[in-house]
Amino acid sequence: MDLVLASTSPYRRALMERLGLPFRCRAPLCDEDQLKMELGAVTPKRLAERLAEAKALSLAEVEPHATIIGCDQVAEFDGLVFSKPGHAERAVEQLMSMSGREHTLITALVVWSGGEVLRHTDVTTLRFRSLDRDQVERYVAADQPLDCAGAYKLEARGIVLFDQVLSDDFTAITGLPLIALTSILRDFGHVLP
Repeated sequence: MDLVLASTSPYRRALMERLGLPFRCRAPLCDEDQLKMELGAVTPKRLAERLAEAKALSLAEVEPHATIIGCDQVAEFDGLVFSKPGHAERAVEQLMSMSGREHTLITALVVWSGGEVLRHTDVTTLRFRSLDRDQVERYVAADQPLDCAGAYKLEARGIVLFDQVLSDDFTAITGLPLIALTSILRDFGHVLP
């Protein structure tokens, strides 16, 4: 079966490679910024779910015989969405604002196959240690988490920033919940190792 990951994320690609299944990556054919504007004031969970769905469904017409995987991730802190910071100054500010506090990382997964859609949303709760600005600046310079929701890479040096991480699936933190994905792929008839 043809498997397509609707993503250009190197993190999601690396997670998919762990499964040992042949797959292709393809950029989704949707405008995330436009969709965010259209959605307006929705909950962070709903935002992640709608973006994941839009990514998967955007390729359904051009890949009608494929199983398409869409995923999106949002960091929620005090009701606000922290997206990818884009530059070091914003990453430092995001991390400093969360110092010593909890936030959630919401990872939504949508898989489309033959007109059928299966969904899963993973919510991870993370608590930062109390951080000082020098420590945060050193971390940002080392890990360069500028393309990561929440401005950290837990799978790299970012682990030192946390007191506690509560998750049903640690792969969801990196951007693709493999436990749920493998269950969904089995439901769609994919043979897994």
